[in-house]
Amino acid sequence: MTIKMSKFGYVLTSRQAGKDAFAAFMPTLAEAKSGEEVLVDFEGVNTFSPSWGDEFLTPLHEKFGDALTLINASNPSVSLTLETLEGIHGYKLRTA
Repeated sequence: MTIKMSKFGYVLTSRQAGKDAFAAFMPTLAEAKSGEEVLVDFEGVNTFSPSWGDEFLTPLHEKFGDALTLINASNPSVSLTLETLEGIHGYKLRTA
């Protein structure tokens, strides 16, 4: 399964918007098969805040763990947010 983050917008900010995006995406997540790799694609995302990321990526990481891979995450806004989330929660997000 691939999650194209740009479908949620090009500027992903605010905790509430991240929470709403995750809630809207939950029915699609329910279709994921056990052990299926989940790719989170940041292509086209210009701004990605820690609060939005925390509401969307943290539950994804909790659900999929090592099956979660982030791609096209080299944008400075995205990469710094990922570092921030890793520091806060003590987990490591896999990127490709």
